[in-house]
Amino acid sequence: MARNAPIGDGHRQGAVRNRSQSFNPQSGHWTKRDADTGRFMDQKANTKPFKGVRREK
Repeated sequence: MARNAPIGDGHRQGAVRNRSQSFNPQSGHWTKRDADTGRFMDQKANTKPFKGVRREK
């Protein structure tokens, strides 16, 4: 059985809300998008996806 203890240690449980990420094949990087406004927020410096952010299809 999984536990998320200790409480208050700075670790997130579950996915980040109101965010999504998509892969940019032209640059080869992942881009984070705000789900409310649809604006792009951030792009990863490396080619790995963001942790805890859902992926767009």
